[in-house]
This record gives sequence, C-alpha cells and structure tokens, in this order.
Amino acid sequence: MTDFITQIRRNHGLEHATIHMLSRKFKTFGAQGNATFNGFHLNLFGDVPAEAVEEAANEALTRMKDGEEQLALHPNCGTVLLTTAALATLAGQAMFAFERRRTGKNQLSTVDFLSVLPSAILAVVVALIASKPAGMFFQSYTTTGRPGGMEIISVKKISPPMISHLFKLLLGQQQNQHSNSYFIETKQIDG
Repeated sequence: MTDFITQIRRNHGLEHATIHMLSRKFKTFGAQGNATFNGFHLNLFGDVPAEAVEEAANEALTRMKDGEEQLALHPNCGTVLLTTAALATLAGQAMFAFERRRTGKNQLSTVDFLSVLPSAILAVVVALIASKPAGMFFQSYTTTGRPGGMEIISVKKISPPMISHLFKLLLGQQQNQHSNSYFIETKQIDG
C-alpha cells in the first residue's frame, strides 16, 4: 500500500511540475489534473499544442530529478483550496461559537448575530490570508519532489472526461475555448 501511495504522490508532483513548465511558455490557459498510480490526467483549456505537453512533462521530470523539487508544489492545487475552505469555515464558526458561549445562549438573536458578524468576517479574512502558506505546507505532504527512478512511458491524447466541463466552468474558461485532455503514463524503474 505504501508503494501505491508513493506512486500517486510522485505523479501528483510531476503533474504540478508539468503545469509549471507549460505556464512558462503559455500565458493564457487553464489546467486541471489528477494523479493515479501509473501516471496523471491533464485537462488543458486553451491553445496548447500536444507536443508542448510531452515536452513540458519531460522537462519537468528532468528538472525535478536535478533537484528542483519545489516544482512539485502548485498554489492552485486542490489541497490549497481545501485548506482555504476549511480554515475559513472554522474561523467563522469559531467566532459565532465563542459569542454563544460568551452570552450563554444556544441561539444568537439577530442583534447578537449582527454584533459578532464583523469579528467573524475579520476571522475569515485572517484565515484566507493564512490559508495559502498553510495549504502549501500541507501540500508538501501530499506531493513529493523526489521522483526517484520515475520514467515517462507515454503521453497520450484522450477524450475529455465529463468532469473537465465542470472544471472549465470553474476555471472561468470560455465555452468555445479549445480544450484537450492527456494521460501521461509513468513507471517507477527503481525505488
């Protein structure tokens, strides 16, 4: 089971590094991916030629093997988004819970709610500010910059999965904008 998780983490890191490489060459595109045991899926929204994906994946792997392990971290990773949502929710809820405890009331009146609302908003803002570095920290435990003996076996263009349409919308991409999906297959040659 440990090897299985390690492979997913390594592929997740390579997915991020590949997006970093593409971002250096193409400024106006959106990307969404997910890692598996034997590679990662990459959905691209914008004009990114297929050969650029293969080149970016190979460059990313080479650079990671040469010590650029920070490429495995990406500020738009779902881990960062999840951390942001969790911290903001907890911060707001904590302020309302504190006010209920302070007043000894199980339910806040409208006046009590409105009086604590500015503090709750401030707590959420602080949580939003803290969430990016916290999310990047947590991400460092879900991805790894150490690809080991990983090799790229193939880069195949695939049919876009249904979920890519949702991500296209969430990423604010135009419905008529070009999109392509790829599966980058990897294999671990040594431990």
